[in-house]
Amino acid sequence: MTTAAPLIGFYLHFKPHILMVLAQIAYTFMYIITEASFNNGMNPSVYVTYRHVVAGLVMLPFAYFMERKTRPKLTKALFLEIFVLSLLGVSLTLNMYFTSLKYTSPTLLACMVNTIASLTFILAVILRLEVANVRSPRGIAKILGTGISLAGVMTMTLYKGPALEKVGDALIHIRGSTTVIQENWFKGSLLTVASCITWSIWYIMQAYTLKRYPAQLSLATWMNFVGAAQSAVFTVIVQHKKAAWTIGLNIDLWSTLYGGVVISGIVTYVQLWCTEAKGPVFVTLFNPLSTLLVAALAYFVLGEKLYIGSIIGGAIVVTGLYLLLWGKEHDQSQMKLKEPEDPKALIFSSDENNLKGEP
Repeated sequence: MTTAAPLIGFYLHFKPHILMVLAQIAYTFMYIITEASFNNGMNPSVYVTYRHVVAGLVMLPFAYFMERKTRPKLTKALFLEIFVLSLLGVSLTLNMYFTSLKYTSPTLLACMVNTIASLTFILAVILRLEVANVRSPRGIAKILGTGISLAGVMTMTLYKGPALEKVGDALIHIRGSTTVIQENWFKGSLLTVASCITWSIWYIMQAYTLKRYPAQLSLATWMNFVGAAQSAVFTVIVQHKKAAWTIGLNIDLWSTLYGGVVISGIVTYVQLWCTEAKGPVFVTLFNPLSTLLVAALAYFVLGEKLYIGSIIGGAIVVTGLYLLLWGKEHDQSQMKLKEPEDPKALIFSSDENNLKGEP
């Protein structure tokens, strides 16, 4: 008992840190297993549809029983909001996001996700949900961080650069035709940027919806099912082959189950728990970890090409992100010192949804 006590204390103290590291590792494998599935022939839109059906089924019992007494009545106006949220947060965004994975690389996507915080900050300033005080060092840091992050995105999008030399043969082979995929790098980059913009709009709108429907599990379940239905309609329009909807006991099935159960289910819950325990700034500090893990795994294990433009742009994005987070940290500490009576302060305090940015 005496020997175990320090270990238990260490675990309890660093439990949020451990959980967030595990969450970023889970995201890393999502990028890799999803790319493998797409290269095996799975349609990205079919993947988005099936993944969110799985996620909705997994979250439904938890939402029903845990929020049975606190869930507000779903009105037509609220359902319309959920429909738009599902379009921005699931069907439109993820279809662009995962389609871009066919044309670029997991490394680029992992880097781009770090810019969602900067884009959300810009929208929040425009809507006056955020304050950018140019006379404060923290305010200057937020503005500089936003600009630097976007400069990093432009670097990754417009400058590909030479590829690094491979250190050896790939340990795992998942690609079918690397040259065809890399020829559409610019197209894939634009799709990724567009998905990050719609994600940012989704986070802003989510803050308003949660005020009228403060049931996070139920809201997430609705968005999963509605988003899956929207994605299914879109897929039927653009994909006329019935065979595209058929998946067997292969990488397509495992990537769908992994994305639905682990990412949209377990990891989402872990992030919500860590946000409540340590705040949104703490959660977003771990986002660059998946960027580094994806780049290392893709280069050393999968034999992916690693381009100078991605390295430079990724470093710029991470630098800007940490400047923005340093400025945001002051805002979070100020929010804890006073009761948020003003409605705008209440929206601002829901920033736990504005800075996460997960696929």
